[in-house]
Amino acid sequence: MSSQSRSASASATTLRQPVTPELRAWIIEQAEAGFTGPVVLQSMLDAGWDEAVAVHAMETVLTDALRDKTQPGSAGAAAPKTAQRPIPEPDLSQSPARIDVGDREVEVLMSLHAPRVVLFGNLLSPEECDALIAAAEPRMARSLTVATRTGGEEVNDDRTSDGMFFQRGENDVVARLEARIAQLVRWPVENGEGLQVLHYRPGAEYKPHYDYFDPEEPGTPTILRRGGQRVATLVIYLNDPEQGGGTTFPDVQLEVAPRRGNAVFFSYDRPHPGTRSLHGGAPVIRGEKWIATKWLREREFR
Repeated sequence: MSSQSRSASASATTLRQPVTPELRAWIIEQAEAGFTGPVVLQSMLDAGWDEAVAVHAMETVLTDALRDKTQPGSAGAAAPKTAQRPIPEPDLSQSPARIDVGDREVEVLMSLHAPRVVLFGNLLSPEECDALIAAAEPRMARSLTVATRTGGEEVNDDRTSDGMFFQRGENDVVARLEARIAQLVRWPVENGEGLQVLHYRPGAEYKPHYDYFDPEEPGTPTILRRGGQRVATLVIYLNDPEQGGGTTFPDVQLEVAPRRGNAVFFSYDRPHPGTRSLHGGAPVIRGEKWIATKWLREREFR
């Protein structure tokens, strides 16, 4: 279909599917996040948009955005650069040894800025760790990973653990933990995915990977509808493995030893390897490892 034909077709259907300010903002957000035109278009088609309207909207919005940025004297040219998007971040401005999260004090054991990694102690009591394991154990199954090619889930040979998910606020321990995390890293409870509990037996591992969703994969727009990109991760240790099982950050040669009640937090302000948020779960050598993982999204996770 020619550009002229698409414009005529779009005019006939615009009243039925208006290009709202929200849609304009969404198209610009996808472009700034690095999604290609065909990926954004397919996402709109999957959401029920007429093809002619979708193409017209993308052409119009992106052309206008480019003009605003480059035209001398325009409002866009005069405006300051877009600020870095907000991400979860504990308040360490005064180098605290502990942070009060309401019902307990969480210890600050280590802080690294690039990548952003913070190690916390005393996030959970031993009794709470045991309670999470007991509640999760009957529901464990082979761990799956998000399939960014399709937007679904899949078995991944790089991840040899068993796991399960709690719904947000599913029980008292989960609700307390989620409230602590929200206060600790100053991020809304509703922006968190459900808590995942994982069990690693001897030899089990999760090879280095990124937690954000690759913008180049065709299934990513579908995944992002539930709350946008992941922006931070908290790995919480529920027991002490006898040997091995640390959380590794290969780009900076850092390994965090798993200790019951402790948690390692790391964030990534964009879906790009430049965040140096590559991380993995080292193989368990002796004993077993239980962890809980909390992924935080840009917006409310549904």
